[in-house]
Amino acid sequence: MIESLFSNPTYAASKVLLDATAARHEALAANIANVETPGYKRVDLSKGFSESFAAHLRSGETANMPQATIEEDPDAQTASQNGNNVQLDKELMEVSANSLQYDTLTEFVSGSLKQLQMAITGRSS
Repeated sequence: MIESLFSNPTYAASKVLLDATAARHEALAANIANVETPGYKRVDLSKGFSESFAAHLRSGETANMPQATIEEDPDAQTASQNGNNVQLDKELMEVSANSLQYDTLTEFVSGSLKQLQMAITGRSS
């Protein structure tokens, strides 16, 4: 039972996405903190993460899933004359969307672990 839960492709993918949303939240927080810093360049998850993650899901391979990395956003347009390319309104919207994704993933992972607890103890709480 335990091995089947942790080797379940959906559970494994959720864990990787949970780590990615946590890393993205840190990147977005750094962007907001540096919104007034001259020359600061916006950071976000690497562009290749989504493609690599999707390829792993399509192949059914849950071992060696890609890990999210943070890098400078090459698509960000310069927003001010001081070379900073962070746009506060967009960052705040991204934080909100990222928080919703994180909440959804934690509910799924938490539900999976509650099922495991119930199987072990025979009780729901």
